[in-house]
Amino acid sequence: MPGTVHYEVADRIATITLDNPKARNAFDYEMSLELKRLWQEIEADPEVRCVIVTGAGDKAFCTGWDISSNVTGEAQEFAQHGRKAAPYNNITAVQNQCWTPVITAVNGMCNGGGLHFLADTDIAIAADGATFFDTHCANGLAAVVEMVGLARRIPLDAVFRLIYLGAVERMSAEDALRVGLIGEIVPAERLMDRAREIAEIVCRWSPTSVARSKKAVWTSLDHGLDEGLEVTHEILDEHTGHPDMIEGPTAFFEKREPNWAPYTGEED
Repeated sequence: MPGTVHYEVADRIATITLDNPKARNAFDYEMSLELKRLWQEIEADPEVRCVIVTGAGDKAFCTGWDISSNVTGEAQEFAQHGRKAAPYNNITAVQNQCWTPVITAVNGMCNGGGLHFLADTDIAIAADGATFFDTHCANGLAAVVEMVGLARRIPLDAVFRLIYLGAVERMSAEDALRVGLIGEIVPAERLMDRAREIAEIVCRWSPTSVARSKKAVWTSLDHGLDEGLEVTHEILDEHTGHPDMIEGPTAFFEKREPNWAPYTGEED
């Protein structure tokens, strides 16, 4: 049976819940397609100002690619269509150029391909019992895509510990915090409440300002510093004529809540 993704929106906050209990919330091709569709929907939906990604239950956040697909040859079939068509390259907001802010709430085990969500998230928090590891090499697979993404945000020693030792020595939530894989640890029973607290703060600000700030930061990582700053200034120039540039200061001086224009997505 294909994995399931639950999606709901409440008070401008969307929640994506990975739910594939038989494979500890691993994703397969069908789940990947659904995630891709959801990110495209979110980018085009002005009612959604922040997204929380989590896993169902309290045991696992996401244990990566469902390797039963390898046994059937499904993964090899999709690999023939190139990197961008691979299902694991279409599961995160950044991969789909969705610039709505994302908070990842890790509720349990995060293994292998599940690390994609952390490599591409804006803010990561975890339950105190969460663990992080990688079993690619133990299963005869190459630990590549997730690790290249993680190498942009955590020390290389931590990356290689996940690759070489992950099947035997799991990284605790405390160690994940120490190396910068996550930014906060909370008690398991408080995880989603804290994620929503953060999301509610994000929702206060101009949705277009937030989205373009995210776009500038993530896009800059594809370039060196000088080229990255050029990309940033292009985004800044685009934002200069936006009505929120006037509404923000006006609301401040009038001592009222700003009436932000809806974010309608980026064309590129």
